[in-house]
Amino acid sequence: MMDFPDMSRAERPGFWSTLRLGARMMMRDARAGELRLLVLALVVAVAAVTSVGFLADRVGRALERDAGQMLGADLVLDADEPVPPAFLDQARERGLAVSSTWQFPSMVGAGDGAQLAALKAVEPGYPLRGALRVADAPFAPDAATREVPPEGAVWVDGQLLSLLNLKVGDSLNVGDARLRIDRVITYEPDRGMQFVNVAPRVLLRASDLPATGLIAPGSRVGYALLVAGQPDAVAGYSAWLKQNLKRGQKVATLESGRPEVRRTLDRAQRFLSLVALLAVLISAVAVALAAGRYMARHRDGVAVMRCLGAVQSQVSRMLTLEFTLVGLFSSAAGCLLGYAVHQVLVMLLGTVIDTVLPAPSAIPALQGLLTGLLLLLGFALPALAQLRHVPPARVLRRDADALSARSAFGYVVGATGFALLIWWFAGDAKLGAVVAGGFLGAFAVFALVAWLCILGLARIRKLAAGLPALRFALAGVVRRRAATITQVCALAVGLMALLLLTMTRTDLIQGWQRTLPPDAPNRFLINVQPDQRQAVTDALTREGLGRIALFPMVRGRLIAINGRAVGPDDYEEPRAKRLVDREFNLSYGDELPSSNRIEQGRWLAPGSAEVSLESGLAKTLGIKLGDNMTFDVAGQQVEVTVSGTRRVDWDTMRVNFFAILTPASLADMPQSWITSFYLPPEKAGVLPALVREFPNLTVFDVGAILQQLQSVLNEVGRAVQLLFLFTLAAGVLVLSAALTATRDERLREAAVLRALGATRSQLARAQRIELWAVGGLAGLLAAAGATAIAWALSTQVFDFTITLSLWPWLAGIGAGMLGAWAGGALALRGVLRTPPLVTLRET
Repeated sequence: MMDFPDMSRAERPGFWSTLRLGARMMMRDARAGELRLLVLALVVAVAAVTSVGFLADRVGRALERDAGQMLGADLVLDADEPVPPAFLDQARERGLAVSSTWQFPSMVGAGDGAQLAALKAVEPGYPLRGALRVADAPFAPDAATREVPPEGAVWVDGQLLSLLNLKVGDSLNVGDARLRIDRVITYEPDRGMQFVNVAPRVLLRASDLPATGLIAPGSRVGYALLVAGQPDAVAGYSAWLKQNLKRGQKVATLESGRPEVRRTLDRAQRFLSLVALLAVLISAVAVALAAGRYMARHRDGVAVMRCLGAVQSQVSRMLTLEFTLVGLFSSAAGCLLGYAVHQVLVMLLGTVIDTVLPAPSAIPALQGLLTGLLLLLGFALPALAQLRHVPPARVLRRDADALSARSAFGYVVGATGFALLIWWFAGDAKLGAVVAGGFLGAFAVFALVAWLCILGLARIRKLAAGLPALRFALAGVVRRRAATITQVCALAVGLMALLLLTMTRTDLIQGWQRTLPPDAPNRFLINVQPDQRQAVTDALTREGLGRIALFPMVRGRLIAINGRAVGPDDYEEPRAKRLVDREFNLSYGDELPSSNRIEQGRWLAPGSAEVSLESGLAKTLGIKLGDNMTFDVAGQQVEVTVSGTRRVDWDTMRVNFFAILTPASLADMPQSWITSFYLPPEKAGVLPALVREFPNLTVFDVGAILQQLQSVLNEVGRAVQLLFLFTLAAGVLVLSAALTATRDERLREAAVLRALGATRSQLARAQRIELWAVGGLAGLLAAAGATAIAWALSTQVFDFTITLSLWPWLAGIGAGMLGAWAGGALALRGVLRTPPLVTLRET
């Protein structure tokens, strides 16, 4: 019972005196340990939020800051035809710097060797933002440069030198020109991951391009206009461009010009956000339990205050001040801890974040502060608000205080605010909805199942008449119905989050990694002619490269849907405009590719004129099942009906197509063949020999990209393991809070039973049985909930399939029973050793 001064109406303290009394209450509660669990839960939640928040904030602002460097300019206009002079003149009139580039794949060689290269011709001044880095030899120290290759010379990737057995100073045949290798390129700021850029780079001066003879009418060349200058002038020019864009032209942004940067960091951030959200959700349970125990232990003290003259407003002010200070202190401590942890995350994600990050802003700290205060609002204040309604008569008559409708409404309001906070922090509607909705739904289901189980135990309790320990255990579960349901729900939610996090570290991350296995295809072979199919397949099979599957590829342009002509002007979305404006890589086949699965409709019917579309393409273009599509293929019109849509796993690096037609529709059209396969390092000599035998073949090497993505996966996994400690700490707090909440009631029950003749060993066995039952049920429910949420996350948020297994169920039940027993031994220690007379005298 708390010690309060006499508060008669004549001496009732004013506002400031009440605040001082509230501060004294906080200091007293802190020294007595009443606030320990509450503070720790808030610190863990805020630290989890701010650690990921600081990281995401710095990375996001770095991307915005470096967007120009990643594009080589402030704005880039891409075109499949030469950029009109009027576009350059308009930019110069606005005071903007301009530079042009030309990109296309071509074979280059030296002696008898030949290799596909990604040629890029540039003008002096390139790049307008950022800088090239070059070295005098492969693996030699590099340096930034503002120059471009001199006339008669080229700069090349080090990979090209090893492929052709050349060195700096040697000559390279580029079309009709023979150019000297002058430097090795180590960094190119605007190099993306389009097919034309995954081959080794050859950089030459634009004035040397005519001598190569590689650009002729009909050549597939990518033209780019780079623009840089004052932000207002760039914005004005961008607006002018969008009004004057012609067919085959588009303005590149960070998302379109460097999509792999944004996509990789977004997926990594979603994984880290998931872990932080789980820590916050578990901490919310711990806060609610700790606040409930605080309320139960302070009812008598508040009743005494009311007897001495305190009114409800004074009690409210004292409690508001105390918990505002607790929330601010805990949030500040959590922000500091989160800032320290985010520095470790930056080191763990060093390869992914290959840039100097700006200083963090105050937004993550604000998120952390709001997290702490909303946790108190949603999960502590509703319970504490009941203290202001404690009647003075409680000093003489201790009636059980039921949850008032007003308090229940407070929980609803707080939970709603907390859900909005989760949505804001997640930055992803699906992620926030799946996690928050899954946990709220699971909590309701857990409560219902626990209530039904208690009803069942009440009916079978009489069957344990000859087993005193079991009867005491069942009686305790049934008698403490509300407390038992609370314990089961709290333990189940905590265990569910821990199991879900463990599945995130294993099943989800392994599921992501399975989309990129170590033997994922690292070479694409295209332009195989129909009469070369068998010979190329036999040559690769003889080298032990496994089963080689070649797929037909036909170029075609979509010209009509349901008989109505379509063009870029028919769509508002930029991606839809680009899709309609270019040719598709069409294919045909009798069987569904292994990396595809039917999402709507069915697979192609043999002998029909049908097409199966990638689901994202169908959605973007607004195409439905049963629609008719007309393609222009080499001047011939091919009309097909949409039989179904497919979900395509693009991460496998295997050959995939947006549109697959029936052989009857496409087999007679002009076509080439394409394949992908894994080439081990020790067999690197296979492809040069194959290209010498079939000079028309084009080989794309994506090995470097695969290595980078695999590195990202490994580093994200290490970062997730670090954040796992937050969730583990929150789980321990939930377990401790759930069991500590019933300590006082257990003390009284043990005293009464001891006074009636029960032995300490009987009560100890009864306590173990009760804890095992509660823990086992909580573990079973947690496994079910974690499995369901993991499946929803993998399919709806992370877009890959996990393999559901038995281990979460076994681990959940085992961890629940072990955790409840071990936590009970710590939280309830001394309950059975306290003399009954002492307990009964204090009651």
